[in-house]
Amino acid sequence: MSTATHRLTTAQALVRFLAAQYTERDGVRHRSVTGVWGILGHGNVAGLGQALVEHAGLLPFHQGRSEQAMVHAAVGYARRLGRLSAQAVTTSIGPGATNLVTGAALATVNRLPVLLLPGDYLAAHPADPLLQQLEHPVGADVSVNDTLRPVSRYFDRLTRPEALLASAPAAMRVLTDPAETGAVTLALPQDVQAQAHDWPAEFFADRVWRVRRPAPDPAELAYAVRAVRSAARPLIVAGGGVRHSGAESALRALADATGIPVASTQSGKGSLRHDHPADMGGIGHTGTAVADELARTADLVIGVGTRYTDFTTASGTLFRRPDVRFLNLNITAFDAHKLAARTLVCDARAGLTALAEGLSGHRVAPVYEAEYRAGRARWEETVVSAFAAGDGSGVPTQTQVLGALDAVVGDEDVVVNAAGSLPGDLHRLWRARSPHQYHVEYGYSCMGYEIPAALGVLQAAPEAPVWALVGDGTYLMNPTEIVTAVQEDLPLRLVLVQNHGYASIGGLSEAVGAGGFGTAFRHRAADGSFTGAPLPVDLAANAASLGMAVLRARTVRELREALAAAREAVRPTCVYVETAPDPAAPGAHAWWDVPVAEVSALPSTTAARARYEREVAARRRHF
Repeated sequence: MSTATHRLTTAQALVRFLAAQYTERDGVRHRSVTGVWGILGHGNVAGLGQALVEHAGLLPFHQGRSEQAMVHAAVGYARRLGRLSAQAVTTSIGPGATNLVTGAALATVNRLPVLLLPGDYLAAHPADPLLQQLEHPVGADVSVNDTLRPVSRYFDRLTRPEALLASAPAAMRVLTDPAETGAVTLALPQDVQAQAHDWPAEFFADRVWRVRRPAPDPAELAYAVRAVRSAARPLIVAGGGVRHSGAESALRALADATGIPVASTQSGKGSLRHDHPADMGGIGHTGTAVADELARTADLVIGVGTRYTDFTTASGTLFRRPDVRFLNLNITAFDAHKLAARTLVCDARAGLTALAEGLSGHRVAPVYEAEYRAGRARWEETVVSAFAAGDGSGVPTQTQVLGALDAVVGDEDVVVNAAGSLPGDLHRLWRARSPHQYHVEYGYSCMGYEIPAALGVLQAAPEAPVWALVGDGTYLMNPTEIVTAVQEDLPLRLVLVQNHGYASIGGLSEAVGAGGFGTAFRHRAADGSFTGAPLPVDLAANAASLGMAVLRARTVRELREALAAAREAVRPTCVYVETAPDPAAPGAHAWWDVPVAEVSALPSTTAARARYEREVAARRRHF
């Protein structure tokens, strides 16, 4: 072993180390950490900031405007690249660090890798308290960065330089492991960042982290084959694991060979192209009528890479057949065992390929195939009706906005969304043309995700037209990265939908008997209600003030023209449209559990509680 050393600060060593890390899957190598998002300030400017300047070119630096948004951008980047590459995010101490928590939770919930490098207090305690330091009466080692512990898959605070020798490889192990990945936090005290150490040269050698494709256990596979062959009404639920594994072709081959229909979660939508005869669209509370009806009557549910959230299972009310069984193919045993399932703990592509081989010659009954294809055709008529806009002279509804965009995009376009009423409309209606086109974050459903995540996608795939679909409520949460798009010359296409309030929660409020209280963006009336005129807020002017070109559309026809122009734009461009207030989207075909007040003087709440009790009675546990 070489005894050569390099004398560097901790921050310089970290930059050198990260630049030498690679992932490899299927014989293809990728840079593991390809860049750093950062807002430099008290706690990182003299450490990581200095190191990034001294080692310019090793890790490109991207200047953010909001710490939370920087994490969202890194998450969008990692998702687009199948988790094979990631980005780091550095912040100052104090509020800069705590602003990472929401983004970290989103990354971990969605199993997407991001490396967080927040500054921390002085490890040597030369002066206490420091600016922005939390004083804890019974724990001098407590820092505000401890808020990142529960939302990180790995956390360490480096109180000495040499701790990096163990912590940096541990962080990389978690970032690159498809069964463990999520947010990884290395909290960096500002004095430790600047301290020098003699680092072994081997620490900076190229290192390859191989992304495994574990094969299914033979006994589990044999059971799975028997279960599918004996099922009369099997249904595949495709989750995000299909896309993370790059298993879309394997899923298509299995559906082609067996005729088993496929429904998708929000993360799994696009695993099959929308016009594939086995694609039933979204499942669950925001699912299609055909997918949800198949779920209610399925005797075998084959979950592939899904976490089975409450939206997917309709809060435990969707899979109603008394003898229904579950077979879950997942790279994590934690998710595979959900719903008392028999398991295939393995990589999605490897498992689907093995399952298809074991099912050679097997196909579902023609009557079942004819049934779901007919249901699929009926749902397509629903989509056509929702998108239809006549001669285009009217004010568009939200579904007509989606229809206009559907007519403009190509297979390579990416549509990014996360919160509000749009995810439901997209899950039911969007015609996904490719695995990467549908980019809806619904594990955490975080308002403010769309714009920064779209920037991450643009960095990962600069050749793709990327659309951020944003309602007025989520836009007001986090528009700051428009400035970053302008600065980095990223041709973000923003579709800004103005409906004067939180439409999704407004609808939910009405459904639970709360009358839409507190969900409209309107002047307060004399009685305290928000039923006055819309606020005189011009979000289009705001986007323009941040550097975007803005196209205003008042009618469907103008909207189509604006979207076509935006698709050809080479600079950040916003299409602003005010939608008609009347809801036009198909309603939910499955329930979602939002408890209603058990007692109330409001008749609307009493009626909602009665409906709630009827629905909750259908919930079942699977054992």
